[in-house]
Amino acid sequence: MLPQSTSQTIGPFFSIGMSYDLHQMVTDATLGERITIRGRVIDGTGNGVDDAVIEIWQADANGIYPSPDDPNYANVDSNFVGIGRSDTTDEGDYWFKTIKPGKVGDMSPHLAVRIFMRGLLLQTVTRFFFADEDNSQDEIFNSIPEDRRDTVLMQPSTVGGETIYTLDIYMQGENETVFFTP
Repeated sequence: MLPQSTSQTIGPFFSIGMSYDLHQMVTDATLGERITIRGRVIDGTGNGVDDAVIEIWQADANGIYPSPDDPNYANVDSNFVGIGRSDTTDEGDYWFKTIKPGKVGDMSPHLAVRIFMRGLLLQTVTRFFFADEDNSQDEIFNSIPEDRRDTVLMQPSTVGGETIYTLDIYMQGENETVFFTP
């Protein structure tokens, strides 16, 4: 008899990568407008995905990426890490405490997003844009068909003085989020 092994699909092993909290991306010293990003990861049947990981990467408040590859890296906010990671709850909820990123060149303020979850052999990537920003000059935003842009637009609200941007990630179905080739 052969020994028992894990399934041939990915996961659920994501707790290994969640041993430290990357939901909180800011400190008291971080420059910029504090915001919360939240939403749900939803599968093709309309249910929340309970073992996904959402990873975001973003520029600081001045539009500088915390990467030596950014030509303005010498001026980056050293109190901002720029990367966040959130596992999902039993209902598929994810969240981040971060800052609103600045505009990077001709690109609108945005978040680069990766989704890892069971059944995906490769991560899925997309970009989140802010619905309260002028995205009309952004080349990537304009490459998305107009009738699908709402799938990548985070909607703002204010609750108790806190600015919250919400966007659900639909993995399949009629409201499927626009995904890009990595």
